[in-house]
Amino acid sequence: MPGGRLTQQDRQQIALGLADNLPYAEMARRLDRPTSTITREVTRNGGPVAYRADIAHRATEHRAHRRRQSAPRGGESSPPLHGRDVEAVRDYEQVFTTVIMASGAPAMMSRVLACLTLTDSGSLTAAELVQRLQISPASVSKAIAYLENQGLVRRERDERRRERYVVDDDIWYQSMMASARSTARLVETSRQGVGILGPGTPAGVRLENIARFLDFVSENIARAAEQAREILHTKPGAAPGNTP
Repeated sequence: MPGGRLTQQDRQQIALGLADNLPYAEMARRLDRPTSTITREVTRNGGPVAYRADIAHRATEHRAHRRRQSAPRGGESSPPLHGRDVEAVRDYEQVFTTVIMASGAPAMMSRVLACLTLTDSGSLTAAELVQRLQISPASVSKAIAYLENQGLVRRERDERRRERYVVDDDIWYQSMMASARSTARLVETSRQGVGILGPGTPAGVRLENIARFLDFVSENIARAAEQAREILHTKPGAAPGNTP
């Protein structure tokens, strides 16, 4: 099986395969590559709808150039933590970022959230984010403000009084509850509109149906988050509700 990175010709074949709705496994077979290679390539470069061979190739070259620039000088580098494949971790971070973006988050906010989530400490300073992502302090500040508003990140001070941005287990619970509260506000606003537009009018009926639907969704989000919360604090292999 050939080694090395995908070539521009490989990417053109992937684009043609996507246009023909070929399965990833079939494209991988034609290129004599692992299916996971095709999956990562498509996912981190816009997904099956937005994938473009030339853009994907330039983006890959840009990422490689950025990694060379950020590599330690003198040819020395720290050993990979826990024996991880550094290149595989970088690729996975790109995939994870793309999935977050697909859920509706802006690109920079997705990059920051992915970076924080994939650190073992679950926290980084602004300077560390700037160095890791090769972005400006202003971009970090804007991304953190957005993520805080979504309940996905919190701030704390370390022993050196530096501000750290934290993604911990409970953040995901808090984010779900924030989503439920936001949906509940939309329910309240929709029902206000029913009274203004008239309950028997087409617009009023539409708003009432929206309110009923979102009310059901909001209540179930909150209930599910409460019920599943302890999963976030359960060690792998241990059943929730039981002592490991």
